[in-house]
Amino acid sequence: MTKVEELTQGVLSGDVRSIARAITIIENNAPEAKKLVSSIYPHTGKAHIIGFTGAGGAGKSTLIEKIVREYRRNGKTVGVVAVDPTSPFTGGAFLGDRIRMQELSTDPGVFIRSMASRNYPGGIARATKDAVKVLDAAGKDIVIVETVGAGQSEVEIIKVAQTVVVIHAPGLGDEIQAIKAGIMEIADIFVVNKADRENASKTAMDIQAILQLNNKETAWKPPVLKTAALTGEGVPQLIEKIEEHRLLLEKGLKHKRSREKAEAELIEAIKEKVVSSVLEDLRKEGKFEQLVGKIVEREIDPATAAEKLLKKALKDAEA
Repeated sequence: MTKVEELTQGVLSGDVRSIARAITIIENNAPEAKKLVSSIYPHTGKAHIIGFTGAGGAGKSTLIEKIVREYRRNGKTVGVVAVDPTSPFTGGAFLGDRIRMQELSTDPGVFIRSMASRNYPGGIARATKDAVKVLDAAGKDIVIVETVGAGQSEVEIIKVAQTVVVIHAPGLGDEIQAIKAGIMEIADIFVVNKADRENASKTAMDIQAILQLNNKETAWKPPVLKTAALTGEGVPQLIEKIEEHRLLLEKGLKHKRSREKAEAELIEAIKEKVVSSVLEDLRKEGKFEQLVGKIVEREIDPATAAEKLLKKALKDAEA
């Protein structure tokens, strides 16, 4: 039995050490990473994937901890991928959500992993998506992805999650700043956390007012809920709404979203393959450094250089 086959069996049986090793291999882009993802992929598609996003300071991690506890009380197993900013020194996860959720880590029905964003827009690196697949294949009923709170790029979460929860908190400045980021358009559920603070009701009303500007007829109208993560207030109601959305997806929207996710992943994979293939050939022929030199000397601009390279690559492929 090969190492990948052995690890795949471990993941499918829910073995914690195998899950951790598999995610590490994926995160480090080890030689066997692609084979590993390929071998577990047929066993994915069963977990409900929930994305939590929103501005830093909104209390995402504290709220997620309470949500995980509630799911466990309901008998569900949970995997959490907490995406943190990348350390400029080590390239690793900077905040370390495993420390913040340390008490949960002793629960055999919960698996928590912090991952670095690796400077990907919105903090959703390919490794994050593949880590979600590992937790899905491992039999977790719920997989939660928490993003770094990077503002405009947070829309990337929609390529991973089936239900997207956008978290706001009163007192963070412009209460409707998220409109400018386009984040309002991706939410399936809005949460105003820290509901015990002043202006929490006003923040909820502001979001409701913005939602009413959207006249499109849709099967799902995003609800606006209030929670207090420190006390757990509003968490059962939030889980009820997540379940309502999951059931709606099961009735027909799930296939559409699955196709959209598959299309996005395929396009991303093609881009990566094309880029790595072209760069490899250029470096072998010594042309990459030549082009960089020409760009530095202002003999050619980057866009024109890329266009010429693409044309050449297509001609070579046809030959």
